Amino acid sequence: MMHHSTGHAKDSASDLAAKMFEDIRALSQDAAGVSRPAFSAKESETLAYLAARAHEAGLCVSEDAGKNLWFCLPEHDGAEHYTVIGSHVDSVPMGGNYDGLAGVIAGLLVLIEARRGRRQLTKPVKVLAMRGEESAWFGACYLGSKMLTGSLPAGEFNAAHKGDGRALHAHLEGLGIDTAPIAAQRPICDLSQIDAYLELHIEQGPLLVERNLPAAVVTGIRGNFRYRDIHCIGQAGHSGAVPRAYRHDPVLAFAELMHRLDGTWQHLLSTGQDLVLTSGVVGTDPSRHAIARIPDEIAFSLDVRSQDAETLDQMRDYLTGEMEDIARSRGVTFDVGAPVSVAPALMDHALVDALSQAMERVTGEAFKMASGGGHDAAVFAQAGVPSGMIFVRNRNGSHNPDEAMEIADFMVGVDILSAYMGAAS
Repeated sequence: MMHHSTGHAKDSASDLAAKMFEDIRALSQDAAGVSRPAFSAKESETLAYLAARAHEAGLCVSEDAGKNLWFCLPEHDGAEHYTVIGSHVDSVPMGGNYDGLAGVIAGLLVLIEARRGRRQLTKPVKVLAMRGEESAWFGACYLGSKMLTGSLPAGEFNAAHKGDGRALHAHLEGLGIDTAPIAAQRPICDLSQIDAYLELHIEQGPLLVERNLPAAVVTGIRGNFRYRDIHCIGQAGHSGAVPRAYRHDPVLAFAELMHRLDGTWQHLLSTGQDLVLTSGVVGTDPSRHAIARIPDEIAFSLDVRSQDAETLDQMRDYLTGEMEDIARSRGVTFDVGAPVSVAPALMDHALVDALSQAMERVTGEAFKMASGGGHDAAVFAQAGVPSGMIFVRNRNGSHNPDEAMEIADFMVGVDILSAYMGAAS
């Protein structure tokens, strides 16, 4: 277990964390939960609050060309190389208070504890509070980190806001951001100065709750391929009058496909592969369907995720083959449309090992897991920056007002980051 100078020191860090979370919750309350829209005045207000707390604690605060905030100890202000601890401050509409914000406050606590002389940092650390990670506002995610790394596609630069219809670049210009380098896909920070990017985030699934663990080290962020609107087309008929042999039933074809996919999923898990798959939208057409009618088509979505690019490729091929086989045997056709895909992002092996050792020192037991959701860490990893993540236990999922991270678990995550930074060579 990690030892602290005094019990009081730990308490004051916990109290400070709780106060910051509650102040920002009050600042961004909505009819339910909190709303901090990307590139909005509310997001700016949140950043201004964090800047005020950092100044009070004696930290240096600066703003970059994307109006993100950077915090560091005074002695690290001019550092040529540093580790970044970062996350985002925006939220989904009427979301929870901890998604994103927990990672920023964790980084600030690492710095504040070091500033107070309670922790040693063996190398420079800069904390990054980013704008614009959630896709809820412009239909695209990681906008802030893509701007930082020079990887924002033109389509996203011109994407319309879901509320007011104005393009992203117009919102950026409204904040006083120079959009020329962003449009030219030039990084707005010097990536060569960043030794590593670390991000603490609430877990968005139930694994840590089920295993009764306060935190985990993330091994990778799952990539995915998605089909938003697959149509399985058969032939309508009377439910009582058409014998089985003469049916072209798309519902049974869909059911058979899902049964086969589920069996393959189970097989891959049992052989040590990483996979999750979901069909979250399924239905026959309400304007045509009836209890006594064999449907002529069913529409469904498919979301397949894995940390391993090869597994995703295998699943793409497998899906195509199974659809062709079922189409032949059941006399239906599958119209899949264009897939949308995201590449997996593996966390840096050396960082995963070092964070695991830090977790072992803090809790006595290291636990590693994959991330099902995407994060800014994936953007930095894909830009060539060694990246690592820590998950903190959180009940009730994320992106909803019921996110339930406990400050004691959050402080375990802060301790892991501090232990890593105290031992980093």
